[in-house]
Amino acid sequence: MPRPCSVLALGLITLTLAGRASAQIEAPWLAEAEIRAELAGHTIDGKYPDGDAFTETYEAGGRVKYEEGEHSTAGRWSITEGTLCTIYDNDPTGGCFRVLKTGSNCFEFYFVARNEYEASAPRKPDWAARGWLKGKPPTCAEGDNV
Repeated sequence: MPRPCSVLALGLITLTLAGRASAQIEAPWLAEAEIRAELAGHTIDGKYPDGDAFTETYEAGGRVKYEEGEHSTAGRWSITEGTLCTIYDNDPTGGCFRVLKTGSNCFEFYFVARNEYEASAPRKPDWAARGWLKGKPPTCAEGDNV
């Protein structure tokens, strides 16, 4: 039977580890100004968890162009409540994402809301994709996502 000291110590260690895990969940998301600086006026290539590739262009004026295989669409992008939102014309597949920079040329996108309105009360971030600036060597390591 454990002694009360060791139970207390175990409890403190558990709380400390839980705090660290919580800190990892509360990732150092890019702030609105950082998202704009990194992505506005740029094109990224990326991959989804299933390995499908895509290309997305964030035009400086707020328009977005998306390509995946034979499929392409366009719409608008914005930064709302600390999220990058891509809302496509006549296509409901966009959404708002927290952005994490995991390397000098690697971004991870975590889905939090379907639209800008819902971004004010986001859900727990779910890893959605990884991308890098087109034309530069990616610095993403497989398995970095949560």
